[in-house]
Amino acid sequence: MNLFTRIRPARTVTPEQAADRARSMRLLSLLLQYPDAELAAAAPELAAAVAQLPPSPAAEHLTRFTDWFVRQPAHQREMHYVDVFDLRRRSGLHLTYYLHGDTRRRGTALLALAQSYRAHGWEVADGELPDHLPVALEFAALVGPGPGPGEAPPYRHLLAALLALLPPPTAVGREAVRRLAAEGPPAEQVGLHPYGITPTNPEDPR
Repeated sequence: MNLFTRIRPARTVTPEQAADRARSMRLLSLLLQYPDAELAAAAPELAAAVAQLPPSPAAEHLTRFTDWFVRQPAHQREMHYVDVFDLRRRSGLHLTYYLHGDTRRRGTALLALAQSYRAHGWEVADGELPDHLPVALEFAALVGPGPGPGEAPPYRHLLAALLALLPPPTAVGREAVRRLAAEGPPAEQVGLHPYGITPTNPEDPR
């Protein structure tokens, strides 16, 4: 049993449930990206796709988010996204940062994650890191369920939808999350530049 299954054990799903889960993961991958003009133009189409999902806790959260998203002016969406995900260290979308911080171990984790994607015949687009949550969700939508690699209203609905699609956490997983929340990610400002990562300022209070 690997660490992932210790934290969230795999669960059996029907083909229909797997297809619905993949659609939800793909929608989450799109909606968690920066709300540029292209994504804004697709907002009505995305909302319609969410409306077609079967009733579920994840679909309900996605609906709440898209209801908010389609009503917001472009500049409000963009400012909110930057404030939530780019200006707060505790609510960023790069997953390995929470486990490894700015350490050499993060570079190794990024390389291993990229290799895992490649082993499944999938490549990360240029300029993207493999641990960016939208990238990981797109991969999850393609490969299906199974083992694999702060406050944000109203993006909390997207994260709640994601949690609703995952198996319930084990006691080990809850303890790991509690420890990370209490201690924060480790800090070691070396060894990251070859991976395209700029170390964060250790004095930054965010």
